[in-house]
Amino acid sequence: MRVLLVEDDLMLAESIVEGLEKGGFSVDHLAAAESAESALQLTHYDLAIVDIGLPGISGLELIRRLRLHGIQLPVLILTARDGLDDRISGLDLGGDDYMVKPFQLPELLARLRALIRRSRSAASSELAVGALRLDLGRRTVTGKGSPLDLTGREWEILQQLMLASPNVVAKQKMAESLSEWENEITANAVEIYVSRLRQKVQGMGVEIRTIRGIGYRLDELASD
Repeated sequence: MRVLLVEDDLMLAESIVEGLEKGGFSVDHLAAAESAESALQLTHYDLAIVDIGLPGISGLELIRRLRLHGIQLPVLILTARDGLDDRISGLDLGGDDYMVKPFQLPELLARLRALIRRSRSAASSELAVGALRLDLGRRTVTGKGSPLDLTGREWEILQQLMLASPNVVAKQKMAESLSEWENEITANAVEIYVSRLRQKVQGMGVEIRTIRGIGYRLDELASD
């Protein structure tokens, strides 16, 4: 799961990044709202953590602009401001949750997991295509009732394909969701992961099709 942290306190940001990465998140950090606004329009993130008191454009203005652009990823507001009016403004402008500094890292991790679960599985935590069953909450996948042994990146790719099926997932979006800025995943690497995943889902009533020049699509095969 890829998170954008928008925080101008560099010491605090380093601590948050370290804690989130230990908690299984991939984190990109930016210190200004202007650069964060551009990043969120160009890059796929599962969630954003936004400080209110940023230099230049405030965190609240950043959230307002994101919602005006139709960017609907969950946003957790992280700030030293604990007044009722500040909390109301943050939530009314499009924030999904609000934490006041100082905070405990385990609570932050729990809130992030809850926001992502809520955004991904409003109706159900299980996805089904063909004989594949993917549980978003438990991060498990089975084929014909038996567990499939997938790497973390293979699981993320299959999740994207199943969430989008029968629509296409762009290869660039897939690469971005698997990447950290310090360790970008190339289009060639995505092809390798998809090729390995194809082998593991053979016989499960599905096919991962390559849509040339665009990306990949998970199709359910007609039963005989």
